[in-house]
Amino acid sequence: MKHSIKSMRPFIGAKDFNESRQFYCDLNFEEVIISHDMSVFKNENFAFYLQKAYVKDWVDNSMIFLEVDDVEYYLEEIKKLDLVSKYKRVRLSEIVHNPWGKEFFLHDPSGILWHIGSFN
Repeated sequence: MKHSIKSMRPFIGAKDFNESRQFYCDLNFEEVIISHDMSVFKNENFAFYLQKAYVKDWVDNSMIFLEVDDVEYYLEEIKKLDLVSKYKRVRLSEIVHNPWGKEFFLHDPSGILWHIGSFN
């Protein structure tokens, strides 16, 4: 079967829905409200759904890899937003160099782990 995929949009949960909504707006995603308990966040061709739903085991094991063209630039831009000071549970790492490429890690207010990196 041949596929013609137009997009892939993960669903992620939020411990505090409004705090997570603000966090993703601060990261310069455009929010489109779908209902009182779900929004889609977009940045050009990339999008994901944020739900007002929290299941600890699900959220604690949710990871998203966001591939970017310039890891150093992206990390510096995120640092300028000072999200770690603004949000109590947000964590941001430095760049890790791996045999396959490089990445850094950003935990959102609920604990969703974002791998932000590029491949060799």
